[in-house]
This record gives sequence, C-alpha cells and structure tokens, in this order.
Amino acid sequence: MLAKIKGFFYGFLLLHLLWFCGHYFVNERIIPAPLTVYLRMDLLFWHEMSRHIGHSLWRLFISLVISILMGLILGLLLAQSKIVAKLLDPLIYFVYPIPKMAFLPVVMILLGLGNSAIITMIILIIVFQIIINVRDGIRSIPEEHYQTLITLGANKWQMFKDITLPAAFSHILSSTRVALGTATAILFITESNGRIYGVGRFIMDAQSRIQWVDVFAGIIVLSLIAFILFLLIDLLESIFMKWNK
Repeated sequence: MLAKIKGFFYGFLLLHLLWFCGHYFVNERIIPAPLTVYLRMDLLFWHEMSRHIGHSLWRLFISLVISILMGLILGLLLAQSKIVAKLLDPLIYFVYPIPKMAFLPVVMILLGLGNSAIITMIILIIVFQIIINVRDGIRSIPEEHYQTLITLGANKWQMFKDITLPAAFSHILSSTRVALGTATAILFITESNGRIYGVGRFIMDAQSRIQWVDVFAGIIVLSLIAFILFLLIDLLESIFMKWNK
C-alpha cells in the first residue's frame, strides 16, 4: 500500500511538472497554469460542476455494475457449458474486434441523446473484455484444484464457491481496472454529443466559449472520477481477494 502511495505521489508530481512546462513553453493561454485551474475548480464546483459530476459518476457506475454482472454470468456460462460455448463463442470472436464506437450514431438514433444511449455505449465497449477474461480465467483453473476438493467430499456448490467464483471475481476486477480508462473516454465522447448534464458536456461547452481554464478543470474532474473508481476496485480487491496476495 505504501508503494502505491509513493507511486501516486511521484506520478502526480511528474504530471504537474510536465503540465507547467507546457504552460510555460507552449502557450500560456491554451494551457493554463495548474494553480489557476485548481482555484477555478473550487468556484466551479459550488456553482456548476457538482451537478455535472453527479450525472457522469452515476452513468459510469451503473454502466460498470451492469457490465460486471453481464460479464460474470456470460463468462461463467461460456466456461462451464459446452452448449453455450458452441453457440456464443463464434459470435463473441466476431463481435469483439469490431470498433463499437462505429455504432454510436445508430445507438443515439434508437435511444436518443440521454442516459440510455450513454450507458449502452459504455457497456458495449467494456462488457466483452470482462466476458473473455472471466471465461478464459475459469477455463485456465487447473483440474487438480477441483480434484482436491472432491477428495475432501465437497459438492458442486462448494467447488463453485471456493474455486470458480473467486477466480472469476479476480478476473472481473483486473479486466474492469483495464477497461476503466476506456469507459471514461467513452463517457466523455457520448456526453459531448448530447444535450444533457455531464462533465463531457461541460468540457465541450467550455471549449465552445474558448474558456481554456474551464476545459482543463473539466479534464481534471473527469480524471478524478476514473481515479476514484480505480481506487474502489483496489479496495474491493484488498477486501475480497486477500488469498490472491
């Protein structure tokens, strides 16, 4: 844990050093100083930003929860049912490489410019990563693990609870951690195309008004949302996956 804190501190310092160099050497107007942005964020939060943050955080959280549930269920079925695997494996292999953002115009025409379209797009982007990771993770469990419990008299539910489910949960956390950056990027793109509250909409509005300080404030807030969820995943891993250490 201490190593993670040190890594975060060094990364924070390096990022802000690069940011300040960009402000000083590139263009002071387009790249405002870090202190200017942080002072502006305090004012924006109480007057405007808090509502945008609430909407974005809710959409991202709901999308991740639905994706995790879908990924867990389908990954388990694909790994443990030969019939389901024969039916869905070819479909997943075909659909997974397709750039899902190409469906954004279709999804927005069908579902509008509101929450349904945004949540659907985020789910489409990340759910396949979770499905494949869970499926492959369960399939890679050595048969000896199950045989050991069988010799001890364990039933199917006990083997599922003690071996299959922990392995699936481990791969869910790792794949969700990887997909989180992609989910945040999709959140920004979909919100910026809509006419609703959200940090993506706030950033695009600020850009249209050539308010670069507000643009950077929105970028930092969007990054903080993703970082908080990243820490939440780490917390869940430390609580439920102690055996993995």
